[in-house]
Amino acid sequence: MRRPPVIIGYPANYVHPPPSQGGYNPGYPPAFPGENPSGKVPPNLGTNSVEDQTEGEFNRFDFSEKSVRRGFIRKVYGILMLQLLFTVGLICLFLYYCPLKEWVSCNTDKVLISSITIIVLTIVLIISMSCCPTLRRRAPINYILLFLLTALLGILVASAATLFDSNEVLIAAGITTVVCFAVTVFAFQTKWEFNVCNGILFVSLIVLLQFGIVTPCMNLKTVNVAYASLGALIYSVYLVYDTQMIIGGEHSYQISPEEYVFAALILYLDVINMFLHILRIISCSRS
Repeated sequence: MRRPPVIIGYPANYVHPPPSQGGYNPGYPPAFPGENPSGKVPPNLGTNSVEDQTEGEFNRFDFSEKSVRRGFIRKVYGILMLQLLFTVGLICLFLYYCPLKEWVSCNTDKVLISSITIIVLTIVLIISMSCCPTLRRRAPINYILLFLLTALLGILVASAATLFDSNEVLIAAGITTVVCFAVTVFAFQTKWEFNVCNGILFVSLIVLLQFGIVTPCMNLKTVNVAYASLGALIYSVYLVYDTQMIIGGEHSYQISPEEYVFAALILYLDVINMFLHILRIISCSRS
């Protein structure tokens, strides 16, 4: 006696859904599991499709990236505020503490040698942090180097401020604050890509350095004002450029969230250079 053929199909206890929900019509042969001879889409039985799962994972990743970037921005600007407060404190100490101010004004040779030493140390520390990612990423060495750079640059700026009148320093500080705030807001709101202008900015900085070497030889008020105005403009553009690198998002170039110390140092250098050039403009215009 021959055995009946084994028909591979639905299990014996399987209940077909009605045709209105994607089931098969009785007139057609039974379908295998997973087939839909009626051509209708079966109802969602609680499992998401691959596209939905992929979209959900992308949304979670995108939210995580935005959260990391926002925390990075808050950390950078928090460190920058502490740096600027420390520098302002040093400037006030050099300006309003009479014995220190008199010593700086009476010992120009020592101040000049100290300034050159500070500039050399600052360049060495900045190059070290730029070439060694470990120095600018690993705590606490990155905070120690940042504090040393802030202290050296703060002393340099404060000693330079003693050469000017206190009212000129206050006016320059106020103008620098307004310009930095306006430039930062512009960098956050604009859709222009300043990140692609890095070559132009580098050439402009080289021209500014050469202009700065020639300016003391001329000793002309108009040339000094032109040099200071060009420097303030270039560092304002640099502030927009560096701010867009910190913001990230749709910009071409971004700073890694691990580089928060180095990012704060970059913004600090932009603000300090802008302040010195604005102070020079005010001094030349009032003399």
